[in-house]
Amino acid sequence: MQTEITLLLTISLIIWGAPFIAKLVRIPTIPIEIMLGSILAFAGLLQYHEYFDIVAEVGFLYLMFLAGMEVDLKQITKSPKSLIQKAMLFIVTLGALALGSGILLDLNIIVIISLPLISIGILASLSKSYGKDEEWIKLAFIVGVLGEIISIAALTVVDAVSSVGFGLELFIKLGYLFLFILGIYLLYRMLHLLFWWYPELKTALLPKMDTSDQDVRLSIALFFILISLMLVLDLELALGTFIAGVAISAFFHHEKRLEEKMSSLGFGFLVPLFFIHVGASFDLIAVTYPGVVSGALLITGLMIGIRLIAGVYLKSIYGSRVAILTSLSLSMPLTLLIAVATIGHNVSFIDTITYYQLILASLFEVIISMLAIKLLSKKLNETKIEDQKHAE
Repeated sequence: MQTEITLLLTISLIIWGAPFIAKLVRIPTIPIEIMLGSILAFAGLLQYHEYFDIVAEVGFLYLMFLAGMEVDLKQITKSPKSLIQKAMLFIVTLGALALGSGILLDLNIIVIISLPLISIGILASLSKSYGKDEEWIKLAFIVGVLGEIISIAALTVVDAVSSVGFGLELFIKLGYLFLFILGIYLLYRMLHLLFWWYPELKTALLPKMDTSDQDVRLSIALFFILISLMLVLDLELALGTFIAGVAISAFFHHEKRLEEKMSSLGFGFLVPLFFIHVGASFDLIAVTYPGVVSGALLITGLMIGIRLIAGVYLKSIYGSRVAILTSLSLSMPLTLLIAVATIGHNVSFIDTITYYQLILASLFEVIISMLAIKLLSKKLNETKIEDQKHAE
């Protein structure tokens, strides 16, 4: 009982106090939550508890759900072909650079797979902080959505290989993934047509004079329905929750208050629990092990470096600074990186040292990228203000 009480009180204080500390030291809230989780776990105040693990997993899935809600499918489908082509070139270049650097430096296969991963989970929090109308945020979402789908597919393959190996079962599982994505696409087209013919259905599902929070109930129901479907198909849960968020955004994007409600619940409660858990899962003593810090810095440098190089394809869209900001915002695949590292370690594809290197690299990426984004975005805004003054 004493352990549970200490755990609850510690988590409560971190959730409440992290924004104040972040403001004081001028560092984004997410790295503060991760660092506090690690430090207080080392101090014995955040001990293992199965309920903490479960709630943190829900927090991760909810973060992916919020990331999906940030996606504007209309904006992506209406984007110029040249932009989509450059986005795909960015992703392909990431893969090529990751493979090349992995072979050159003789890296583990799991590390090579981890290098080009893209996750827009943290991009959702950046959108909340900087505003979704920023050019680099919009561009990052277009590139990020394409990269996220490929990354989650890669994660599903790694998970499948680790559980069933290479063989018929692997192809069956990949077949489920293909059929699921195809089914979701066909369902999207059908619902799009249905709502076009009968727009009153949207009002029926989400009434304007709503006194029972029907919009939140529908969103949460869809969130758990897609999780259930993923469990039945034995596919990556993050893919399901991400698609659930995209569905809400696609069909009910006019409900701005819904996005605010869901975001407040996530970033005020569930998502911080996930980041605190990430910090608590990292043993601070591991930084004293030979090769852990140097290896983590190498992985961090490679992950950020290959994105900055691939960002050359994005330079012609909005300019160099926007391309750099976009590349940095896609340099934090925290959730997927930890998932791949955990899978690899559980099935002995990587040793404990490599596992700690990947976990520490995921933290370094968030801290370095967010600080760099903060500085560059400030300079970008100052440049815009100066240009407006000159224009006047």
